[in-house]
Amino acid sequence: MIENINWYPGHMKKTRELIQEYLKLVDAVIEVIDARIPVSSRNPIIDELVSGKPRIIALNKSDLADEEANRRWADALAKAGDGKAVTPVVTLNSMTGGGIKQLLKILGEMERERNEGRTAVKPYRLMIVGVPNVGKSSLINRLTGKKSAKTGDKPGVTKGKQWLRLENGMQLLDTPGILWPKFEDPKAGLNLAFCGSIKDEILDVPTLGMELIGVLAENYPKLLMQRYKLDEIAETPLENMEAMALKRGCILSGKRIDYERIGKLVLDEFRSAKIGRITLEFAEE
Repeated sequence: MIENINWYPGHMKKTRELIQEYLKLVDAVIEVIDARIPVSSRNPIIDELVSGKPRIIALNKSDLADEEANRRWADALAKAGDGKAVTPVVTLNSMTGGGIKQLLKILGEMERERNEGRTAVKPYRLMIVGVPNVGKSSLINRLTGKKSAKTGDKPGVTKGKQWLRLENGMQLLDTPGILWPKFEDPKAGLNLAFCGSIKDEILDVPTLGMELIGVLAENYPKLLMQRYKLDEIAETPLENMEAMALKRGCILSGKRIDYERIGKLVLDEFRSAKIGRITLEFAEE
């Protein structure tokens, strides 16, 4: 197994302070996580950071994840909050807009709850947080759309802070909260690497590809066999990798296996869901 993937930013303290500063300005937080790896793609102190703020958990890239696993994660995450209330969870595909209507409906209910009994009503303000590569920017673009307009600086807001206006009148802080991922478990680093949250350039792609093949052979053997036309699942990831390379023509001169090419191929096809809709972490665990 690839161990000790060192990707911890050196400015975590500064990042935390910045997020906390932004949180003071908003009414609610949208936490975006990768539906394929809901544990590894969450910040380890997210509950502490957003404590006291209404929150929605967005399972983004849900179209790439196992559909049944999405349902189970939605149930599990809704019940795993601070115990005071159920946390709304929505499955999203921010690239196509899937789930956006449901998200806006939940936000509308939150806004009505906040405004109940108030005579003076201010725009409902939102912030999007999440680790790199979970789709925060895509979600911001989807929520604001082409007709969005910056509302400019607001009283009490540090100069330079800009707000985007949604069509429903809500305001969205234009700076996505970039948090660091969870690396307590070496498997979390691997899962983030599988999903492309860590640049392949700093990793050993053939080994990473072989690790992924091992995971898929254990949890999704039928999908692996169908995609690569394998007659059976071999005993080791290396044997499966070599059989896949032969089927796909990833061969060098002298009939040698091109491990770099087959490794990159399986990573690309997993990330684009060409192998199938796959989840790497399960709510039951």
